[in-house]
Amino acid sequence: MGATGSGKTTIVDVILGLLDPSQGTLSVDEQPIVYANKRSWQKGIGYVPQQIYLADDSIAANIAFGTKLKDIDQEAVERAAKIANLHEFVINELPKKYSTMIGERGVRLSGGQRQRVGIARALAMEPELIICDEAVSALDVSIQAQVINLLEDLRDEFDLTYLFISHDLSVVRHICHRVAVMYLGHVVELADGDELFENPMHPYTQLLLNAVPIPDPEIEKSRAHEIIKGEIPSPINPPPGCVFHPRCPSAIDVCKSEFPPLRELKPGHWVACSQV
Repeated sequence: MGATGSGKTTIVDVILGLLDPSQGTLSVDEQPIVYANKRSWQKGIGYVPQQIYLADDSIAANIAFGTKLKDIDQEAVERAAKIANLHEFVINELPKKYSTMIGERGVRLSGGQRQRVGIARALAMEPELIICDEAVSALDVSIQAQVINLLEDLRDEFDLTYLFISHDLSVVRHICHRVAVMYLGHVVELADGDELFENPMHPYTQLLLNAVPIPDPEIEKSRAHEIIKGEIPSPINPPPGCVFHPRCPSAIDVCKSEFPPLRELKPGHWVACSQV
């Protein structure tokens, strides 16, 4: 999780093989990846983006997109559609044609239905990892809850692993077992979900969580808020030392010259901060 521009989607692009890493390595099952042979790991990854754009074709054809370029694998499509609660659409071949834009002819799918098509499309690949890049942020709260519950059910039933990208802290806390907090291209804190939300150590994480309102007006009114001051620096020209130091209320001189490495301060809890 992290603010817009922190590097969340860039990491996704590296994992999907759309970008080569400028430094460091990507490993799958502890084996470094050779980028010249991308297909060896790409076939095991499903992807659910923020916005699902669909071709003006049958639901089955949209779910099959990516499994085979010419022929629809009907068995895989029906299996994925059933899992994502779209089985009736596929079996009845309805709607044959549809639209996602108001004013065009055809049956218009809701945002939740389109997102289910995207999930079914990812499942049809029979992946071991599904990347959800802001997969529920564009949905209404009630529909968002339905999709999150579906993702949780699928994870438990099929032993899936999700890489869940979000800036919505409540969604992250609900669905994620382990959380990495990013700022300006760097992971500044990494811990189990409950541990991170109950015991944030990095100043940026603390300020992020402090900004989340408490759904009790009396408690919220009496609570002290500390606002993150300043603007996010340009990732093209980041500040020297710790990238958060220009906005950090705890920064000292060493923070301006030395970038702190991630250190394991508690079992499984890693923090990049010189003041912790």
